[in-house]
Formats: sequence, structure tokens, C-alpha cells
Amino acid sequence: MLLAIDTGNTQTVLGLFDGAELVSSWRIATNADRTSDEHALVVNQLLDLEGYPPDDVVTGIAIASTVPALTATLRAMTARWFDVPTVVLEPGVKSGAAILADNPKEVGADRVANTVAVHTLFGGPAVVVDFGTSTNFDAVSAKGEYLGGAIVPGIEISLDALFGRAAALRRVELVEPRNVIGRTTVECIQSGALYGYTDLVDGMCRRMRAELGGATVVATGGLSGLISPLSDTIDHHEPWLTLHGLRLVFERNTTDK
Repeated sequence: MLLAIDTGNTQTVLGLFDGAELVSSWRIATNADRTSDEHALVVNQLLDLEGYPPDDVVTGIAIASTVPALTATLRAMTARWFDVPTVVLEPGVKSGAAILADNPKEVGADRVANTVAVHTLFGGPAVVVDFGTSTNFDAVSAKGEYLGGAIVPGIEISLDALFGRAAALRRVELVEPRNVIGRTTVECIQSGALYGYTDLVDGMCRRMRAELGGATVVATGGLSGLISPLSDTIDHHEPWLTLHGLRLVFERNTTDK
């Protein structure tokens, strides 16, 4: 089985694939202070909890990381604890997607993986909306090329800034309020965060679809399930899109080797 690891600034997502089927997945907090041995311990414990003995089931590992220090840590983890083929998605690795940005090396591994996955699973043109620490909008051509995109602060980081600067406001649970017009401070924050952010997403997607001449919009990432039901422009919700992209990149770099 393939173990796919997507390390972002806030969360690390892991998925175990049996062929093309994602059989199990986990989300853990990203911690840049963890050593390679500590990462191996966490991975082994997660697999054991699901009834998958790591030494018996893991036959390959695919990694995408937007945290450079952890990229090296994960390399060290796989080298010491997993004697299996490993692919780290980075410049020079065959992804199957042309990167048409002015500087392809600036495009994060997660965005490359999303490009590969969205074109394979949903075709193109497409727009990927990835809800993470930042919210990334990525445009993919009909040929599966990465064209570029946009980046805005994510919902949680925006609320962190609000609560940090406004002494009278407190943290709230991100759930849909009763009405757009809130009757309490909590409902006002919930309305602004959810409906306001949804309209931001819909506005960006409409502008990008207009430039592309039409596109399928796919949402992914930790908070995608919160916004997708409220959105008028999101066509598909695939929370594990990046993991599927890592699976495809792994296959393209290990087949016939």
C-alpha cells in the first residue's frame, strides 16, 4: 500500500492507498520541532490504530511538503524507518503537469499535486480552491497545465488576526448561524466568517472561470466541507484531492522501475 503524506503549515494529512482507493486517512497538527524518529512513531501509531502493521502494508511513500525544514525531516524518517520506494514531490520530479507560472520553482508541491489530481479526476479547465492556512485558487487548463492562481488568508488565520486585535471579541465555533443578520456578537462573527468568506470564494471563482472561458470548480482542504455547501460556484468537494495527486505522481515516477 502507498502512504501519502501532505505536510502543510498548520496540518499534516496522511492517507493510505490500496491501489487507487483511499482506505484510511488522518489529520494531525504540523509540528516543525518533531524529529524524524518522532514522525516515524506517530506514523506507526496511526497505522497500528487502524489495524495496518506498517512493516507489512507500506510498500511506497509519497511526500509533499510546504515546510522546508520538515521536508528534510520526512526524508530522514523514510530513509531510516521505511525501506520502500519514496517520491518527494519537488522540482525535477515527473508530475505529468506543465507548470506555466513565471517561476515554476515557486509553485508549492501541494498545488502541483492538486493540478495533477483535478485534471485526472474531473478534467479541465478547472479551478481548485484549497482551504488551508491560506486559501489557494489554482487554475488548470484543458490540457492539465498549471496556469497560475491567487492566494488569500485562510478563514482561521483571518479570525486569529481579528481576535488578536479586538479585545471585546472572542473565539467562536465555526458553524452556520440562524440568519445572515446576526442577533448576537457570536452570530455576527459566524455570519461574517462563513457567508462573507463564501462570497469571497464565489467572487474569485467567477472571475477565474471568466478568464478560462468556463471551468469546473473543485474544493479541497480542511475547511472545504464548511464552505462548499454554502457556495454557488463549487461543483465538487474532494477533501483528499492532494493525496490523490501524490498517488498519481508516485505512480508516474515508479512505474516500470
